[in-house]
Amino acid sequence: MKRFLLALLLLSQVAFSQEERKTLFGIVYDENGVLENAHIVNFSTNQATFSNENGEYRIFAKPNDSIRYTSIGYKTIFETLTKEDFNTYRKRTTLEKQDYELDEILLRNNELSGELTKDLRKVKRDKNLEIASNATDFSKVNYNNYASDDHISLHVKPNVVRVDPTKDFEGFGTTNTFPVKDSEKIQELRKELAFKESLPAKLLSELGEDFFFVELKIPVNNYYHFLEYCNPLGIEKLYQNREVLEVIKILRKEHISYLEIIKKQ
Repeated sequence: MKRFLLALLLLSQVAFSQEERKTLFGIVYDENGVLENAHIVNFSTNQATFSNENGEYRIFAKPNDSIRYTSIGYKTIFETLTKEDFNTYRKRTTLEKQDYELDEILLRNNELSGELTKDLRKVKRDKNLEIASNATDFSKVNYNNYASDDHISLHVKPNVVRVDPTKDFEGFGTTNTFPVKDSEKIQELRKELAFKESLPAKLLSELGEDFFFVELKIPVNNYYHFLEYCNPLGIEKLYQNREVLEVIKILRKEHISYLEIIKKQ
C-alpha cells in the first residue's frame, strides 16, 4: 500500500512538473538579419510580447504550446513548441517577406512605328480629356480689357485680420506674450495632442494587422471607433508608459463586448 502511494505521489509530481512553464528565450530573423518589433503570441496562455532591437524576446511557455510569429510585411508562422526548443541557448525563428501579386495589366498594341509625329496620329484620343482641357484653357482670355464696377478707395486703410492672439495691441509699440509657465503648458498640450493623433498608427504598426482584424475580428472601418471605445480604460497612458502587454489584455477583453454592440446597431 505504501509503495502504491509513493508511486502515485511521484507520478503526480512528474505531471505537475510537466505543466510548469518556464521562460523561452528566442530570436527572430529575416533575410537581412535580426528582426525588430516582431509580435510573438502564446495561444495556450494568451500571453504576447515583441522582439527588441536585437530580435530577442522572452515568453513563458512549455512543450506543446502553440506560438504565433507575425510582423507587417512578413508571412505569419505558427509553431508548436518541443522540448528541444528549451534546450537551446536561443530558439531561432526566421520570417519570410510576404509577396503581394498585382492584378494583370493589359497592354494594347497600337502598332507604333517609333516616330513621334506619325505615332501621335495613330493613338486614339480621349474625348473627355479634350473637353476638360478646353474648358480649363484660359490662354485666349484678354485680362487687359477687364473692367469692374467695384470701387476701392486707396485712402482707406484695410481691416487687419489678426491671427496671433498674443498681439492684441499691434501698432502701439507693445506686444503681449504668454508667461513662461503658460507657454510650457501649451507645449505639453501640443505634445499630448500629437501623441493622441499618432497612437492608432503606432498600435497598428506594433501589434500588427492580424491582431486587430483577424484575431480580434474588428472590422477595418471600425478600427478608430474600437480604440475610442477602449480609451476610457487608460490604454493611451499605458502605452505611453510602455506597458504594451496591459494594453493587449484590455483590447482582448473589450473586443467581445464591442462586437456585440456593433452587431445590434
